[in-house]
Amino acid sequence: MNEEIFPLVDEDGNIIGQASRNQCHNGSKLLHPVIHLHIFNNKGELLLQKRSPNKDIQPNKWDSSVAGHIDLGETPETALHREAFEEVGIINITPQFITKYVIETETERELSYCFYTVYNGKFKFNKDEISEGKFWEIEKISELIGQNIFTYNFEIDFQRFLKDGISNLINNKK
Repeated sequence: MNEEIFPLVDEDGNIIGQASRNQCHNGSKLLHPVIHLHIFNNKGELLLQKRSPNKDIQPNKWDSSVAGHIDLGETPETALHREAFEEVGIINITPQFITKYVIETETERELSYCFYTVYNGKFKFNKDEISEGKFWEIEKISELIGQNIFTYNFEIDFQRFLKDGISNLINNKK
């Protein structure tokens, strides 16, 4: 299998090169773009996915509803729709852009494009990537932050703009 090639970007999202998945995840801190889609239901609960045990980064942790790399030649929106279908089996959603910012962990740096949507339909979880998926109440997530249950990336998103729930996101768009 050929290794994935990711675009390398500056902090504004301009492509400045390319590198393999391994190069981006080996501690090099090469900045590469990703998407995070946060899916709420009508009750204001947030869908989280539990990462498969065979993931190379942060296995077995609860993560954003949909999270994935932006491939070479893709826009964030194209990647979002591709990943939403690949990971949770949904199409025909209307994502709303929240923000983009740099997340840095011990092993990598990502330019994260963050979106949310409201969806109440069925999901088809990709068992190669996701071991489980369920809706969580915002209060329950708040109680468990910092207890090594969630991915670092999700916790940053949560602290920055999700902890007040979807009503806050919708009100900020007005």
